[in-house]
Amino acid sequence: MSPAPSQLKHRQIAGVLEREIRAGKVPRGHQLPGETSLAERFSVSRNTVRAALSELGRAGLIATHSGKGSYVTFDGRPMNVRLGWARALEEQGVTTAVTVLRLETVSDPLLADELQESFDRFVRIDRLRSIVGGPAISYERSRVPATAEFVARATESAAAGSLTRLLTESGLVPVTGQQWVEVRGLSEAEAALLGRAVGDAFLWSRCVTRTSDGDLVENVESLLDPAHFRLHFQFSAQDA
Repeated sequence: MSPAPSQLKHRQIAGVLEREIRAGKVPRGHQLPGETSLAERFSVSRNTVRAALSELGRAGLIATHSGKGSYVTFDGRPMNVRLGWARALEEQGVTTAVTVLRLETVSDPLLADELQESFDRFVRIDRLRSIVGGPAISYERSRVPATAEFVARATESAAAGSLTRLLTESGLVPVTGQQWVEVRGLSEAEAALLGRAVGDAFLWSRCVTRTSDGDLVENVESLLDPAHFRLHFQFSAQDA
């Protein structure tokens, strides 16, 4: 027996709201519109809206409080996008410090052409990450579209913190991405910067992330000490 139209409708509504929440359009802690507003938006009954909200609750995306409404509990990070090195390392008990080596707005027509972008202005952020009291373990080179909001927010102190947070606060919310990884020997300049020997094997990673609309969020190349970084990929039949 096929499900009733109302059953299909509440799942469709839940899907729309889930995508908006995961994309950061409704941040953690913010209240969703009320049942009446959602019913008007989707042209359905309040019962259908309640069923959709129940779906989101079971998925761990919202919490509904009687008499108060529904609040987003998802923390705003899109799925399948890197968490951020600092937090990932902290979970392993490693405390790091970041040195911003370069922060400037640049023109890079070659990168724009490679990424098939109509603009060629990027904010260049080069950072060196070190274990507190220990060696350097990564060299990260980010290129972010030079939007007015990101340029205004990208101070040296902000760039030394979480770039993931800085991007999100600037309205650049990554939803999709591609990543390439290979082992490379350090060049003379890279070895000097990281305090290693020329030719030492490091993980080279390039990650390009985009918004739900396909707009570029970040192009970042990283050199990672394999003693402190590892990669974990997940696949499902739905991705095939």
